[in-house]
Amino acid sequence: MDKIKLLEDYKKQEDKMLLSQILDKMEMSERKGSVEVTDFLDMYQNALVEKFLKKIKFDNVKLWGGYEEAERKICIFSQENLENTDYSKELQIIRIKLQESDKGKYSHRNYLGGIVKVGIKREKVGDIIVFDDGADIIVKNEISEGLVKELKGLNRFENAEFQILDISELRRKEVQKEEISIIVPSLRLDNIVSDLARTSRNKAVEILKQERVFVNGQNETKPSKNVKLQDVITIRGKGRFVIKEFSGTTRSGRTVVIVEKFV
Repeated sequence: MDKIKLLEDYKKQEDKMLLSQILDKMEMSERKGSVEVTDFLDMYQNALVEKFLKKIKFDNVKLWGGYEEAERKICIFSQENLENTDYSKELQIIRIKLQESDKGKYSHRNYLGGIVKVGIKREKVGDIIVFDDGADIIVKNEISEGLVKELKGLNRFENAEFQILDISELRRKEVQKEEISIIVPSLRLDNIVSDLARTSRNKAVEILKQERVFVNGQNETKPSKNVKLQDVITIRGKGRFVIKEFSGTTRSGRTVVIVEKFV
């Protein structure tokens, strides 16, 4: 396998490094006949890896984050049919249960901040699902015990209860949505992002350049891309949205778009 040739189309050094690691995992799985997994990949990395694997026509792989809608996923390689491979043991849940007096006080930032504070790399941790009474944190099984020990030493969690659970016991949070409407001069992505992020069009273009926008799970940087009905648009730091309806035009020719916002 000529890695240099496979990676020569990729300009960004971090993309080349990630895809080189992916190729290493593939080769190790082939050589040893073993199941090999990566650390957690974020949405941009997932899209990059998925497109790369399709390009090289490698099928015996699964991107998985513990549940179907997970944003952060590990990449699993196996020489056997993955449907017959038990990869569930690769991930576990750290469940944090807060005391009554602390319920409703902690956000995603509080939990992630604690993880970073104790020196755990972000790529070792998947989605953090927050509830009023605590959180379910998806982690690679290799760090679960050590992370619990470290988190117990933080003041913010000194009265909390901790459990390490099988990934099958993950609590799912009911998704809440609200319907909003925006009025845009055209269906170009930069116009849509500008209204959804409540910022200027120039700033929306910057957000696109920063690779913070995903359309149907794929990173998108092209401002002129037209959005379509049922497109799922994720803007890092701003939220997730579904294009539900084009409900007409104004007298000035602007389009009214009905959007479902995840809250």
